[in-house]
Amino acid sequence: MRILDRSVYVGPSLYAHFPVIRLELDLGALEEWPSVRLGQPFIDALLTALPGLREHGCSYGEPGGFVRRLTEDEGTWMGHVLEHVAIELQNIAGIKVTFGKTRGTGTPGVYHVVYEYEQRDEGLAAGTLALDFLDSLLPAELRGARADAGPFDFESERDAFIRFAQRRALGPSTASIVHAAEARGIPWLRLNNQSLVQLGYGKYQQRIQATITGRTSHIAVELASDKEETNHLLAMLGLPVPQQELVQDEEDAARAAKRIGYPVVVKPYNGNHGRAVAIHLTTDEAVRTAFRAAQEVSRSVLVESFVSGADHRLLVVNGVLVAATRRTPGHVVGDGTHTIAELIALVNKDPRRGIGHEKVLTRLALDAQAERLLGRRGYTGETVPPKGEMVELRATANLSTGGTATDVTDIIHPDNAEMAVRAIQAVGLDVGGVDFLTPDITESYKKHGGAICEVNAAPGFRMHSAPSEGKPRDVAGPVIDMLFPPGQPTVVPIAAVTGTNGKTTTARMLAHICKMGGLTPGLTTTDGVYIDGQRTVEGDMTGPVATRTVLSDPSIDVAVLEVARGGLLRAGMGTQYVDVGAVLNVRSDHLGMKGVDTLEALAEVKRVVVEVARDTAILNADDPLCLKMGSYTEARHLCYVTTDPAHTLVREHIRAGGRAVSLESGINGQMITIYDKGAHIPLLWTHLVPATIEGRALHNVSNAMFAAAMAFSMGFKLEMIRQGLRTFDTTFFQAPGRSNVYDEHPFKVILDYGHNAHAIGTMTDLATRLDVTGRRIVVLAGPGDRRDDDLREIARVTAGHFDHYICRRDDSLRGRDGDEVPGIMSAALKACGVPDEQVSIIPAEQEAVDAALRMARAGDLVLIFGDAIVRSWKQIIQFRPAGSTKPVTAEHAIPRAAVGTASAGMDGGGRRATPPLPAEVGELVRDDRGVRLARESDD
Repeated sequence: MRILDRSVYVGPSLYAHFPVIRLELDLGALEEWPSVRLGQPFIDALLTALPGLREHGCSYGEPGGFVRRLTEDEGTWMGHVLEHVAIELQNIAGIKVTFGKTRGTGTPGVYHVVYEYEQRDEGLAAGTLALDFLDSLLPAELRGARADAGPFDFESERDAFIRFAQRRALGPSTASIVHAAEARGIPWLRLNNQSLVQLGYGKYQQRIQATITGRTSHIAVELASDKEETNHLLAMLGLPVPQQELVQDEEDAARAAKRIGYPVVVKPYNGNHGRAVAIHLTTDEAVRTAFRAAQEVSRSVLVESFVSGADHRLLVVNGVLVAATRRTPGHVVGDGTHTIAELIALVNKDPRRGIGHEKVLTRLALDAQAERLLGRRGYTGETVPPKGEMVELRATANLSTGGTATDVTDIIHPDNAEMAVRAIQAVGLDVGGVDFLTPDITESYKKHGGAICEVNAAPGFRMHSAPSEGKPRDVAGPVIDMLFPPGQPTVVPIAAVTGTNGKTTTARMLAHICKMGGLTPGLTTTDGVYIDGQRTVEGDMTGPVATRTVLSDPSIDVAVLEVARGGLLRAGMGTQYVDVGAVLNVRSDHLGMKGVDTLEALAEVKRVVVEVARDTAILNADDPLCLKMGSYTEARHLCYVTTDPAHTLVREHIRAGGRAVSLESGINGQMITIYDKGAHIPLLWTHLVPATIEGRALHNVSNAMFAAAMAFSMGFKLEMIRQGLRTFDTTFFQAPGRSNVYDEHPFKVILDYGHNAHAIGTMTDLATRLDVTGRRIVVLAGPGDRRDDDLREIARVTAGHFDHYICRRDDSLRGRDGDEVPGIMSAALKACGVPDEQVSIIPAEQEAVDAALRMARAGDLVLIFGDAIVRSWKQIIQFRPAGSTKPVTAEHAIPRAAVGTASAGMDGGGRRATPPLPAEVGELVRDDRGVRLARESDD
């Protein structure tokens, strides 16, 4: 049994709409060994080691369901068992996950094992440990990687995994705030491996780090960390505090103790979690010893008067006391029979106690600190204390060191509650904890005494949300209500678009509409991440990492996400939902890769985008595979897009009050028209959208219709949509590689990134619609990792539409021989009846482009399907036709009205503004003085 592949899905995917891990597991010989055949000893050992498996419902949906699967009939297979073990291992580490499923891959003995996770590293480690553990339970002849390994100590490995998970998991306080946000429908992102968390998206986001919020004053945190200054400040306000002195050496500490008067407390100046705190010291030597221990934590040490009474933590959020807890140090109670070490072991059997923050309580430890306290009593771990005697193992009552907590919120005296609020407000904290010693919390400190020992800027929440005794308090909820008052937005609108072709242009169109309407869009595309029209990250940014980049940007008003097949298959989506999701089309591309062999399977992948759409799912009604996706969405609205005004289903949808965008013919051309709730809304003539090349580029007509549908569904005003579409063109600088037209030569050149039969067929259709007085020449190619049939189909859709064909290959061969791709396409063209003399094979892209440009004459059209888009565009605009001496300037290379990045606006004089050029094309353009406008990058 071995793992062939691992995939971590951070969001919605083929397997679930939440984070899951997929293991491709090869059972090998175990395919013939289901659980019943492995025998009862295997099952008993499994359930003994992980008794929680008895509670797994499995397909039966009730406790005991998984055990039934193990023992009934022939049992279940090892992939299914591994799935449940990986889930249970996370459960015992305090990670609450339940989902899993195991399915065959189609290859005998190989399975997809899918299970839920919260944090990536812990989830992967659970799968690895599950494999090793199960392997250790097998007969020697069936073992895999551990066949020659020594004995497997599961308990040790389990505890190591729990500690590993605890180190990487969100702390209990951070987790409680995250869960409170989730309960209010607020999404979150973990920004580092510690406790820095973003709540909400875009410009509405708030951040927390443990229980410190983005609104917490830095001065307040510094003040709370300075115990001496805090003590002085509170004393000045008349609040009860112990007498205190700051010392630097042990002799100063002893002298300070005498001045203050014994008994005293010695503690680090800037320590936390009760580390190195010594209380009720009565001698100079005890003070010196305590000083040395405290100085291991902090260079400066505090000596303060000892205040008797119970230790209480009073929690204040946004000026209100939300919880009060009495804390008791970790201890055991003698029974007259057992030793202290034995009593500790008995206490640790309490199922509520675990490692670190794994459970409500932390296990007690007989460590050096406990032994020091015992030594003061003359005890050791082998001492048998008298019955009823409480033996403390810690001087402080922190839960992280084994202490217990009792909720006293309902009985705290109002004076004490007011005192806590005043203390936190005096320091300036929005969230703060007051450590208060008093004999009786129900009595006023004004009459019965008490003192504030400390003010905490990052108070723990576990003692309040999960006390050992008393009522749990929702202390995280008030924090969320403070950060996001009721009625305040928490997220920006999110739109996602996918499809085989057109998604980049559609996403750019929508982002442009947003920008022209005064919004700041965050855009992910195949060539980078754009914030407000400026590229901030270069590369193919259509996966979940780019989504997180955009959603974590505090400046954006709206997120526009291009979602590609590769990202969905590799890691899922980067957000758990979208407001508007659109699927443009499903066409043959990338088939035979990553387990996707049919168009139906490809449609299932792309369908994820509309499955997670909350408000509107937008579908291409002219594509049968898209049309079927309507049955899988739970969005509030379903919007169809069609170029057929007589579409039967869309007509019925409109008559029922549904939403649709249709293309309707009129006396002035074709009108993009919106239908919604019975209203008929003419939007814009297609020839007024520059990207459609006067309505001839039908693929961009369709893209504009989808962009309009998405913008309308997001609530944008009609005039904003019209303005955006009217000012969106397909210049290289606004949509590189998307129908870029260059007509400064005696002939016209169009550069496009089309790389599948549908995209190339669409551009071929455009070439036939354009008025061309000369010849039509095409530079044709296909990616090397496509199937032979896909390459032949590319050739077939172009055959008969051009006067000359130049077949080339991409720079990256992707497993092909040098001339294999152009050879396949050349043969396919000839098989379709194209004469031999009209077909050339020029393998290298640069040479093929150069040959096409040199072949062209006045009045010709050259359609170039490029791979290295920047390089090809440079070739096109720097090419010199025979006899030409015209220099390439900014005026010649790019018309001023077309220069821009992802979105171009209008300047104050009504002219098209010219934002900075993308870095990769800057070398192409120089101003009239020859000054470089931007740097060159051919990456």
